[in-house]
Amino acid sequence: MKTIAAFLLVLCHLAISHAWNCDKVSQLSDVQQIDAGLGQVVATDKHNYAYFLSGSSWDRLPSDNIKHVTVGHAGIWAVDTNNYIYKLVAGKWSRLNGMLAQIDAGGNLFIVGANHVNKAYCLRTSDTLDFKGVGSVHWTQMPTSLKYYSCGPYGCWGVDTSSRVHLTQSVTPSNCDNSDWMQISGLALKMVEVGSDGSVFGVNTSGQVYQRTGITSCVPEGTTWTQVPMSTTMKHVSYDLGHLWVVSTSGQVFQCTE
Repeated sequence: MKTIAAFLLVLCHLAISHAWNCDKVSQLSDVQQIDAGLGQVVATDKHNYAYFLSGSSWDRLPSDNIKHVTVGHAGIWAVDTNNYIYKLVAGKWSRLNGMLAQIDAGGNLFIVGANHVNKAYCLRTSDTLDFKGVGSVHWTQMPTSLKYYSCGPYGCWGVDTSSRVHLTQSVTPSNCDNSDWMQISGLALKMVEVGSDGSVFGVNTSGQVYQRTGITSCVPEGTTWTQVPMSTTMKHVSYDLGHLWVVSTSGQVFQCTE
């Protein structure tokens, strides 16, 4: 009976959303990762090229060894195949000190990311804005080990090496102070992304897409995981301004709207 009760409790926190209308993005193929923020969209492919959406065209960003790219309040940032960190300055990649495997610019003028040994880091606002191609910056290590890390207006979300989901509402942009991490139960995720409006989407270990519903400034953890039905298995997702961008396990990009 305890097992049945636990199963029913999980079902109470999972739901199926209404249908999204999804269209294939034919201009890109073999995509590895995509990120959307403030009306802009960037992506990388398996050849380690990075792209920026301009109108209906995907323009190549400089360099041929970018594995993860992000866009947000702090501009366009990336990490390469050697885990070196870059900021796009005057149309060129400028390298910073430090190393990350995944990076996110969705926070309020600060940067976060996770390195190749699943240590999470934050770059405070002053270093984020003041870096213009020269000089060094200070990365603050977070107390929680994460393989994926993303921030938005109501807090920062992460996924650890056991695919557990974590949230903190208390990362201070000016100094990266943080506390009160909580575990969000109900799903095992591969990755999670926070939209500029606070919306949270993730891909579970089976390739299904979920949205965390019920998120507000007063309830930053939300209430329910709601599945977003897809026609195939997915590996990456990002959301911005009503548009859901999803990458399938085969590298096909879909743009979805409600």
